[in-house]
Amino acid sequence: MSASIRSRADFSEIRYAQVWEDADVLLESLRIQPGDRCLSIASAGDNALAMLTADPSEVVAVDISEAQLACLGLRIAAYRSLSHYELLGLMGSRPHDDRWGLYQRCRTDNSMTDAQINFWDARRALIECGIGDAGKFERYFKLFRRRILPLVHPRRRVLRLLEQKTADDRYRFYEQEWDTLRWRLMFRVFFSRLVMGRFGRDPEFFRYVNGDVGTRILTRAKYAMSVLDPSENPYMHWILTGTHGDALPLALREEHFETIRSRLDRITVVHGDLGSGLRSAPNRAFDRFNLSDIFEYMSITETESLLGDILERSSRGARLVYWNMLAERSHPESLADRIRGQNDEADQQLLRDKAFFYSRLVIEEVLG
Repeated sequence: MSASIRSRADFSEIRYAQVWEDADVLLESLRIQPGDRCLSIASAGDNALAMLTADPSEVVAVDISEAQLACLGLRIAAYRSLSHYELLGLMGSRPHDDRWGLYQRCRTDNSMTDAQINFWDARRALIECGIGDAGKFERYFKLFRRRILPLVHPRRRVLRLLEQKTADDRYRFYEQEWDTLRWRLMFRVFFSRLVMGRFGRDPEFFRYVNGDVGTRILTRAKYAMSVLDPSENPYMHWILTGTHGDALPLALREEHFETIRSRLDRITVVHGDLGSGLRSAPNRAFDRFNLSDIFEYMSITETESLLGDILERSSRGARLVYWNMLAERSHPESLADRIRGQNDEADQQLLRDKAFFYSRLVIEEVLG
């Protein structure tokens, strides 16, 4: 994120306790090669950790929010200190009777800074609920799940939506049982700019957004519920049930646990804006960039400036991946001789993107 958004929005608390961008799509789009040097927006840390599975030499995880870096720090400690089953318990992906006890084991691992330990020591209630539920965005979904969704669909219907079905049966279920007038009305209101800005994100995050927010997200939700398979969608599971069910994001899958654990020393954590990450090792270029949706919060002029800075620190053939949720952003014409959009590839990847909030995926490749 840029320094300008830091001055306009509050980042003292956790905004995102999970990363709500599909790591499977991210890794396929980045095409990380063994030995690559990567820069990632840290957020809660899930996708920076997922990138380790592709065998890079380094992942520089940067964020302007110390609260978000506390999420990453606790995850690193959990991978080092806990079993896979216990990690899922601490996250809230699975039930667990003693999350505070799990945290105490992480706390003594020496992975977290003193500031991060103090941050979590003061938030026992968040830990006991599962750290994956500790952010403002997750509380927004909890409000939806507990107060809005029951007014539209009973729990048994929610669980039926999440059952494995054929493509025809998914479409039929959505059209005949799920897509009611009440569902559409409630969804549009709850995911409107006003309600989402107050309870989920921040009004400043909508500064550059035009149009009907709720309707756009409803269109993507319909696709995720009827064309994609909800039974395999961890993001859908969490929003509707508060756990991941049998579907897990890439970084939490058992087959990746030991790989991530063995490569944690390749994570470099940087507190600051993206420029701070770019300057973390001035004589070494980056090969891959996970930029989350940072340009969503920037003007077109700020986007152009930051992309120029990124290009100065990029290797030939470097790839940039980022999402547009509501504000359309990509490289400007002034940089067309230095970077090329991979639009067809991005469009195909968006078709399989399980995190359905985003209207567009952007993949760009640095030219020679």
